[in-house]
Amino acid sequence: MSSITSYMAGNIFKVLVKEGDTISPGEDVVILESMKMEIPITAEAQGTVIEVTVNEGDFVNEGDVLIKFE
Repeated sequence: MSSITSYMAGNIFKVLVKEGDTISPGEDVVILESMKMEIPITAEAQGTVIEVTVNEGDFVNEGDVLIKFE
């Protein structure tokens, strides 16, 4: 199983995928809001979403797991 992590601290503005979705490299999966900017978090590999570990409005730190996929 692989995961997608946050590369900076911020609030989860929008979650763009749900469990069971297929993701592709370069696809936006989460929009992070940090310093009044919306920053897309993208998938780096192809797979199927197993778990979304965050909800819109959650605060995350750098390195926190956002999406688990296989």
